[in-house]
Amino acid sequence: MRRIIVLPAVFIGCMIVIWVGTVAAANMPSEKFMAYTATAYASSNQTATATVLGEKNTTQETQADDVQTCSLPTSYPDEVLQWCGPIEDSADETGLPPALIAAVILQESGGDPLAYSSSGAVGLMQVMPRNGIAAEFMCVNGPCFAARPTIDELQNPAFNITFGSQMLAGLYTKYGSYREALFHYGPANIGYHYADLVIRIWESYL
Repeated sequence: MRRIIVLPAVFIGCMIVIWVGTVAAANMPSEKFMAYTATAYASSNQTATATVLGEKNTTQETQADDVQTCSLPTSYPDEVLQWCGPIEDSADETGLPPALIAAVILQESGGDPLAYSSSGAVGLMQVMPRNGIAAEFMCVNGPCFAARPTIDELQNPAFNITFGSQMLAGLYTKYGSYREALFHYGPANIGYHYADLVIRIWESYL
């Protein structure tokens, strides 16, 4: 009797195992699907990488274009060329040649926006401020530079270039020549030496 009972049980157990395996196999992704998924994954990674590289290349090209669009002669030192944008903006506003503004910057500060002279002049174009050492200079009606910007304002590169260029352009309008304008822009105690020095710098970098 026991053999008759056991054999059907074993047979039923085998049938259950076969059925479970068949169902599981039917629910597994096909090899074709797995191959497609792997290909799609690889393709998406390549696309993402290409996108990142494309963005990087675009950024580099934009930076290169910014450098190439500067109208200043590339022979100017990098310390001066880095201020090309504000120089060109001021040149457009005042009508001064951008290379002349660059020559003044090279002579006055070498491109250092925090330059501070022994007489109190500040920044890229060495403008006298209303405070600091410059406040000690007295004219008939009081401090000579009372109407000027502060040291902090003039240490801003763009502001300094704008203000200095406006000063120089005003002198050019008043006196009618760059040499005379530079003579009155520079130190009062060295005559035309300053003007001639800036003009030589300007001409040498053309």
